[in-house]
Amino acid sequence: MKEFFPVLHMAALFSGISDEELAVMLSCLGARIDTFPKGSRLLRAGDAVEDVGLVLAGSALIVQEDIWGNRNILSKAGPGQTFAEVFACAPGAVLNVSVEAESAVTVMFLHIRRVLSVCPSACSHHSRIIRNLLGELAEKNLRLNEKLTHMGQRTTRAKLMSYFSAEAQRRGDYEFDIPFSRQQLADYLGVERSGLSLELGKMRDEGLLDFHKSHFLLKAPETDGLPPSAR
Repeated sequence: MKEFFPVLHMAALFSGISDEELAVMLSCLGARIDTFPKGSRLLRAGDAVEDVGLVLAGSALIVQEDIWGNRNILSKAGPGQTFAEVFACAPGAVLNVSVEAESAVTVMFLHIRRVLSVCPSACSHHSRIIRNLLGELAEKNLRLNEKLTHMGQRTTRAKLMSYFSAEAQRRGDYEFDIPFSRQQLADYLGVERSGLSLELGKMRDEGLLDFHKSHFLLKAPETDGLPPSAR
């Protein structure tokens, strides 16, 4: 398990925890590691979950699907990022989302009851992971509110501009990579892929942005230089 320590140190959940503390903590939390092939379901809507998932390698998509198979991508989890913590923390709650492997993915599962309960040895680092988990939950809530803002826009262009603006603000730069393919971005914003691709082409022709695959460059207004966070 120590081969994954570099990834675990990247994770907000284990922020401020040393290698020595981490080794003790993983045993205390009953950590287990599973690997899933590309396209498989890690968790399915309707499941009751008691574990927090933390991606060690690869990536997973958190998706909602209706009975007709229409997909809504809520988020993507890469190395060091967690999923299912909200549902695991709510006793009796069942998933209204599925988690699927975007690529072959390796995941560490931590039992939420052990995460939230101080262990018999009352290790000092246990209180830190609880604080870190609260921070993760708050961050996920902010991201969900951000997504709702994007989807609340009336047109495909407005949704794209809202999303790109938020990414530029977060990175402090007009040039950035996004974590989604075209189809995934369309599913995330709740639009048709063909319409999204058409609108991106129009925005490029109008000089609003440039892009190659998942790499984007927003053209800064003449009266501005960088997003406010980068000034």
